[in-house]
Amino acid sequence: MSDLASYTQIGLEPNADTIRQQFAAAHGWENQYRLIIQLGKLLPVLPGEWQQEEFRLKGCESQAWLKGEQSEDGCWHFACDSDARIVRGLIVIVLAALNHQSSAAIQAFDMEDYFSELGLEKHLSPSRGNGLRAIVLAIREQAV
Repeated sequence: MSDLASYTQIGLEPNADTIRQQFAAAHGWENQYRLIIQLGKLLPVLPGEWQQEEFRLKGCESQAWLKGEQSEDGCWHFACDSDARIVRGLIVIVLAALNHQSSAAIQAFDMEDYFSELGLEKHLSPSRGNGLRAIVLAIREQAV
C-alpha cells in the first residue's frame, strides 16, 4: 500500500463545509473564480510515476490523473492532478467532499446539489462541467 492516506489533507481540511463557507464569502463569479484558482494551489503535484495512462481520467478536456486506494479502516484516499489551473481548483472542490471517506459516504454525497450550491454549473462551460462530472464518476467507480 502506498501513502495516499497522508498524501493530502484535502477532504479533512478543507472539507465540503469549508468550501461552502469560502464560496459564500466570495461574492460574485470573479471572486469565486479567483477562489477556485487559489484552491488549486492546495493540490500537491502528482508524482511523475502516477501521471501515466492507467491513471488518466477520460472525459476531461485537459490532462488529468486520478489514483485511489482504500485503507484498512475502509476509507478511500485519492491523489488527483491536472495540467490546467482551473481544473486543479475544481479537483480540490471534489476532493473536499469525497476524499478520506467511506464508499457509502462517497456514493451518497449529493454532488449535483453541492455544485449547484456553489454556483459552479451556471458558470462553467459545458466541457468543464462534463470534466467535473468525469472526476466524480471516476472516484465513485473506484469506491465501490
